[in-house]
Amino acid sequence: MNDIATITQGQLDAYNAQDLDAYCRYFADDVIVADLNGAVANRGVAELRARYAKTFAEFPQNHAELVNRIVLGNTVIDHERVSRAPGGETFEVGCVYGFAGGKIARVDFVK
Repeated sequence: MNDIATITQGQLDAYNAQDLDAYCRYFADDVIVADLNGAVANRGVAELRARYAKTFAEFPQNHAELVNRIVLGNTVIDHERVSRAPGGETFEVGCVYGFAGGKIARVDFVK
């Protein structure tokens, strides 16, 4: 798994399946999750795991739909539409993924 678009799609598929173990395997041990040009929300895969364990527990029907994907160099930018439950409210997010060693090393969210 060395193609960054494939890695990005794999983590999105695992997210939508709410498969926490599979999801976390796509991220580097020292992954950084932050708001674009803002505060760091999570440092390391353990914090990432805790964040999404909570999300998956609170929103068991959570789903992210890929609206658009751009791959430039070593960066993937996804535009996603997220719903917490079928027929419920949705919101849109931009996810900027950076890679190192065949894993996602940094995610910056734009909301």
